Amino acid sequence: MTTNDSQISQVYGSEDAQGILQIAIARRQDEGELTRVQLFEIAAELGISEQDIVASEQQWLATRGEFAEKLAFNRYRRGKLQKNVTKYGIVNSFLVLLNLAGSHELSWSLFILLTWGLGLSLNAWNVYQTEGEDYTQAFQRWRLKKQVGESIGTATDKFMKWLQS
Repeated sequence: MTTNDSQISQVYGSEDAQGILQIAIARRQDEGELTRVQLFEIAAELGISEQDIVASEQQWLATRGEFAEKLAFNRYRRGKLQKNVTKYGIVNSFLVLLNLAGSHELSWSLFILLTWGLGLSLNAWNVYQTEGEDYTQAFQRWRLKKQVGESIGTATDKFMKWLQS
């Protein structure tokens, strides 16, 4: 059997073929990025219909948009956690100093420090969990809240323009 015969008879699974093609496209550094026309030409050479490539492109755009939204959601949650940690540090420092000044020992402030710290630790655990049903539900609530806020803002802008005319 010749080398060409063994190359022709080798079969790749769908995921393997996709991985090989991704690496080959990434290695095309000298030519830069692909245009949409080039993408359609490559798809045609691979026997992929124009409808399939258009549907895939739309799915990719939707996925990319959701990915960007999830990054924004994660930044929002981490920023909120950072504010809570700062509040925790300021308030509990004050309470510990107040407790030490009043009774020269840690008594009641230690209870507040530990209880609040436990709640804050559980919140931090949730913030850094980016998978699962709880995360998905929190993301959907945030997204809905953001969309409602944008809708209200748009309606308010239109109303203000209407009043000015």
